[in-house]
Amino acid sequence: MATYDVREIRTPILEPTELIARGVGQLTDIVSKEMFAFERGSTNYVLRPEITAPVMRAYMQHHLDQSGGAQRLYYIGPCFRAERPQKGRFRQFHQFGAEFIGAPDPVSDAESVALMMAVYTSLGISDTILRLNTLGDEQSRPRYRAALVKYFEPYLDDLTETSRRRLDQNPLRILDTKVPQEKALLVEAPRLIDYVDDESRRHYDRVKTHLSDIGVEFVEDPMLVRGLDYYTRTAFELESPQLGAQSALAGGGRYDLLSVEIGSKTPIPAVGFAAGMERLFLALDEGVAEYDNPPPDVFIVALGDEAVREAFKIAHALRREHKSVAYDLLGRSMKAQMREANRHGSRWTMILGERELAEAEVQLKNMETGEQRPVPIRTIAQFIV
Repeated sequence: MATYDVREIRTPILEPTELIARGVGQLTDIVSKEMFAFERGSTNYVLRPEITAPVMRAYMQHHLDQSGGAQRLYYIGPCFRAERPQKGRFRQFHQFGAEFIGAPDPVSDAESVALMMAVYTSLGISDTILRLNTLGDEQSRPRYRAALVKYFEPYLDDLTETSRRRLDQNPLRILDTKVPQEKALLVEAPRLIDYVDDESRRHYDRVKTHLSDIGVEFVEDPMLVRGLDYYTRTAFELESPQLGAQSALAGGGRYDLLSVEIGSKTPIPAVGFAAGMERLFLALDEGVAEYDNPPPDVFIVALGDEAVREAFKIAHALRREHKSVAYDLLGRSMKAQMREANRHGSRWTMILGERELAEAEVQLKNMETGEQRPVPIRTIAQFIV
């Protein structure tokens, strides 16, 4: 996030129910079935099921537009949904994401996608598919919805109850169906791109050009939509085929009309993405990539109470020098502590006992070469490189 000049924003875990209902959508499963909501006095609250609407609320409430320029904000934190736990889905999960607010230009859409891709690339997750589409403007969507409903009317008896409900309440959601016979019907269904306005097409072309300029590969997916009316123009999603049914890693898009939904008199340009930490961990655990904490710079082996006291002081002095330090907390034998040092994989082991204390030095051992030598305590930091 720092390399993209994105600053952290933290919003409350509790938000007013009305904000989330309007921001996430009254007809979505999240609002109708999955929110943890409760009443306190005369106010209704909800444990946030996502963080984009709270970020936009904070932007508006605290007048962040007056800070100058577009606001580049990222977040990371817990969210809650009352759904059936399964692989990749939990009642408490964690989201991270970024929002670029106040930026209407297509380059901000491309910047959002590029940042999302950079997160996964930096962790070694490269076997992914980036899907891209345009939703058009607020006039395009009603025309397409009407065409979609008209197309499916003769096939109502062939649809599941869920899809019939979606067709009535939120027709674009039917494009997300996983039912084989419904997916077959979608082959001949109207395409959203045929209903998109010219300005949105130009916006979309510029987003694709920017991504191609930096070597980001993508697949254009005419079925990729966002079911809520406040989404406009760019929509994107990142998936990992190796994860099976729970393949989605992250997704996002432009949501210029969200601000109006939650109280703004005029639209505020905004684009961003959200991603699940648990899905990220799944991708790492499934062998898509490996990512481990780096070993400590030094492990301190301390023998006796006075040595432990001195080791504590040395450890914190080294940490002030930005060295990572580990040491035994169980008062075990030297042999056991050396095994622990090996397990940690530190390059250096520092041995401190009664004799070393008396001489104000430690035995410093290079765990790669096996070389060991005495080093004065006051100069230890310069040897830990």
